[in-house]
Amino acid sequence: MFAFGSGVLLGTRTDIANATPVNFGLVQEVQLDLQFTAKELYGQYQFPVAIARGQGKATGKAKMAQISGLAFNNLFFGGSLASGQLATSFGEAGTVPGSSAYTGTGANAAAGQDDYGVVYAATGLPLTKVASSPSGGQYSVAAGAYTFNSADSSKSVLISYTYTITGIGQELTLANPLMGTTPTFQAQLYTSFQGKPCNVKLFNCVSTKLAFATKLEDFVIPELDFDIFANSAGNVLQWSFAEVA
Repeated sequence: MFAFGSGVLLGTRTDIANATPVNFGLVQEVQLDLQFTAKELYGQYQFPVAIARGQGKATGKAKMAQISGLAFNNLFFGGSLASGQLATSFGEAGTVPGSSAYTGTGANAAAGQDDYGVVYAATGLPLTKVASSPSGGQYSVAAGAYTFNSADSSKSVLISYTYTITGIGQELTLANPLMGTTPTFQAQLYTSFQGKPCNVKLFNCVSTKLAFATKLEDFVIPELDFDIFANSAGNVLQWSFAEVA
């Protein structure tokens, strides 16, 4: 039989009860590697007269096109998802007020969190942040309100900051758990070609690496690496083939 394409990879946490199964998210590539150490027995000759397998290691790697907080949490972090999100306003256009007290607010100032700078729109040069009473070329910020000096009156600026959104999206805060805290999951890889499926069930997995890389003129393809190990019944994986060959 033949197989074509990346297939579908599904996962379900095994360290908690009634876990919601999740799709790894439009996998671009899945790779499973099985390897063993080997011990050779030598006599007086150059080649071994016997070889025995030692420790075995099974690992997997999945590259995903979809960014899924549910998948990241269930398959890697094992934390808790909360409703809402932390959003970023980058380079939001604004104008320094033309009269005292030269204080203005961003569009989402009421939910503002962290300030990430102000630059002049005309030149791109940054203003210097100070605690209060800014001079020309400086600014201060408190409770989402930006205050400038009269020297910058009516000048166009670009403001960057973060703010919270409630009731839309989800967020995950990574805490610092005790050493040894390990979320585990079971995975199912399914591929099919010309109506002939191939299935691989991975009984127990632990994620070891989550890579999230951005690139100019390209999509973000998160990558998840995981180790595969035996379940309580002693099973590591189950490979099913559509053909007897």
